[in-house]
Amino acid sequence: MHGLGLLALACALFWLQPVAAQVAAPLDALTLAEAENLAVARNREVLAARRAVEAAQADILTAGARPNPQLSLSTTNINPQSGIGAGNLRSKYVDTIMRLDQLVERGNKRELRVDTAEKMAQAATLLLDDTLRTQRLAVAGAYYDLKLAQDKVAIADETAGLFTKSLEATELRQKAGDVAAADVSRIRVDTLRAQNDARAARAELARAQIALAFLLGAEQEARTLRAAEDWPALQERLRTEITEDRIDRRPDVRAAQARLDAALSARELARALRTRDVSVGVQYEHYPIDPTGAMGTGLGSGISYGVAVSVPLFVRYYYEGEIARAEADLAAAQDVVERMRAQVRTDLQQAATDLQSALERRARFESTLLPEAQKAAAYAEFAYRNGAIGVLDLLDARRTLRALQFEAATARAEHARANAAWRAAALTPTP
Repeated sequence: MHGLGLLALACALFWLQPVAAQVAAPLDALTLAEAENLAVARNREVLAARRAVEAAQADILTAGARPNPQLSLSTTNINPQSGIGAGNLRSKYVDTIMRLDQLVERGNKRELRVDTAEKMAQAATLLLDDTLRTQRLAVAGAYYDLKLAQDKVAIADETAGLFTKSLEATELRQKAGDVAAADVSRIRVDTLRAQNDARAARAELARAQIALAFLLGAEQEARTLRAAEDWPALQERLRTEITEDRIDRRPDVRAAQARLDAALSARELARALRTRDVSVGVQYEHYPIDPTGAMGTGLGSGISYGVAVSVPLFVRYYYEGEIARAEADLAAAQDVVERMRAQVRTDLQQAATDLQSALERRARFESTLLPEAQKAAAYAEFAYRNGAIGVLDLLDARRTLRALQFEAATARAEHARANAAWRAAALTPTP
C-alpha cells in the first residue's frame, strides 16, 4: 500500500482504539470529550465505516491473488465390447490423460488491480475519518441540545418555584385583606402555566437524552445521561478564513481524490484487457499396448508427454465496453472531486457565517439583555413587595425575564453548535 494510504489507515485505527476508559465514561456527568470517545467506540455509523475499511483491505488480497493452476484428469478410449481389461490400473485398456494448465497474466493486470484496490482502501479509510468527523459533529449537537434542555429545566423549575412561593404569600395576604382576589387568581394562573412549562421542559430533556444516547449506542442508559460540561467560552477574535489548504485537508475531499486515482488505475486496467493472456499447459498421457497386437510394439511403454500454449483471438470483441465504462467512471470521479471541493467551500463559508452571527447574538444576551432583564425583574419584585406596583406589572416583569432566560440559553446552545460546526468543517481541534 502507498505511504499515504498507510498513514490514513494508521490514523483511523488510532481513533478507533476501544479504550476501556472511553466505554466506561460516567454517563451521569458526561463531558463532550467523553461523549465523542463513546461515539468512536459505539456509534453505528462509525462501526459500519470500520467494516467498510476491513472489506476494502480484503479486496487488496483478492486483487493481488495470482490465477490458480487447473488440473484435469480424463479417461478415454473405453471399448464397451472388450471392456477395460484385467490387472492393475496401468494395465487397463483405456487412455488416461493428466493435464496441468496455468494462466499467465500479461499487461501488468495484477499490479493494476492491486493499485486500484489499494486506492479504494485508502478512500474507505478516509471516509472512515470523515464519518468520525461528521459523527463527532452530530454528537456535539446532541450534547449541546441536552445541555440546553437541562438549562431550560433549571430555569422552568426556578420560575415555577418562584411563582409557587409568590402564590402562597399572596394567599396569606389575601386572608389578611391586603390583596384582592383577582390578583391571587392572576398569580395562580401564571403559577400553573409555569408548572406546565416545567413539565414540557422535562419532556424536552427526555427527548434530548434519547437522541444523544442513540449516537452513543447507549439507548438503555438514556435516562441517566447528563451533560456536565459548561458552555464554550466566547471568542472575540475568530480565525475563520477559508483557504485551499483547509479544503484539501478535508477527508471527504481526500476520499474523492483517492477514488479518482482508483478510477485512473481502473481505466489502465481496462485498457490492459487488450493485452492477451497466455495459458500454458503440460500433459502426461498413459495408454496401453493393444492386446491384439494391432498397434504393434512401437508403442514402447505407453507413456507420452506434451505441452500446449493457448491465446485468445480478438476477432469479435475488443473490450470496447469495459474501456468505455472505465472512461465514464473516471469522468464521474473527476466530477465528484470538483463537486466535493465546491461543497466543502460552501460548508466552510456557511459555518463561518453562522458562527459569527451566533457569537454576536450570544454576546448581546450575556452583556446587555439578560443583565438588564434581571435588574428589571429585581426592581419589580422589590416594588411589588413595597406596594409600589400592581400584580400585573410584577407578572409582566417575570414573564419577560423567563423568556429572555430561555432565549439566552438558546443563544448559548446555538453558539456552541455553530462553534462545533466550524471546527468540524475546518478540522480545527477543540481547545
